Amino acid sequence: MGALQSTLLYLILLHSCRIVAYKNQEWKKATATYAKDLEGSLVTEGACGYGDLHKASYGKHSAGLSTMLFDRGSACGACYEIRCVDHILWCVMGSPSVVVTVTDFCAPNYGLSVDYGGWCNFPREHFEMSKTAFAEIAKNKADIVPVQYRRVKCERSGGVRFTMSGGSHFYQVLISNVGLDGEVIAVKVKGSRTGWIPMARNWGQNWHCNVNFQNQPLSFEVTISGGKTLTSYNVAPAKWMLGQTFEGKQFQDE
Repeated sequence: MGALQSTLLYLILLHSCRIVAYKNQEWKKATATYAKDLEGSLVTEGACGYGDLHKASYGKHSAGLSTMLFDRGSACGACYEIRCVDHILWCVMGSPSVVVTVTDFCAPNYGLSVDYGGWCNFPREHFEMSKTAFAEIAKNKADIVPVQYRRVKCERSGGVRFTMSGGSHFYQVLISNVGLDGEVIAVKVKGSRTGWIPMARNWGQNWHCNVNFQNQPLSFEVTISGGKTLTSYNVAPAKWMLGQTFEGKQFQDE
């Protein structure tokens, strides 16, 4: 074997090892449909609270989850790899996969059967994908397709983002662009005149506490579902304003 062939074989094996290390969960069965939106993404504000998904960096690769998977909002921000399987008519040839971020809740419709329109009824596992993401694995003419899915680590550009909202004595922050696990399970905030204060999940990835942080620089401690904690000091300056977004550190894979 020549030097060039040996190098190519090494690179292929190295890439395969990285994929195995990154995608370490078994494939599970579910179904998928797509939201018939105009821009190919779920751009309206959904149950995770991200608002415009392009500004939130999730763009056109997003999905809403059925009750079984959404877990009352704790799944917001998580990443799933999905591929269409077992349908020669609707699946894209070769069963390619696509990675989506959880940005919304697919509400149940108990007036319909789980097999005829009630795709998101409990206990069914279902993904309502953005049209763009769905088109990468199946033909858009399909109503519903069988899929396989698994959790994967989220690859993000830039740091974790903190968007300020609330009022003088009700402080709320939306946390987005979270790498690795994607799911935030605990948040603490610290002002220049306070210690570390635990925040409660309000809805989706909006976290709140009843403290007045006006005219204080803010630091954040974020814990993701895998147990890692990231601390970003003085992310927001003392003169922060409601509606502003600030960027902190990012979770790194070890």
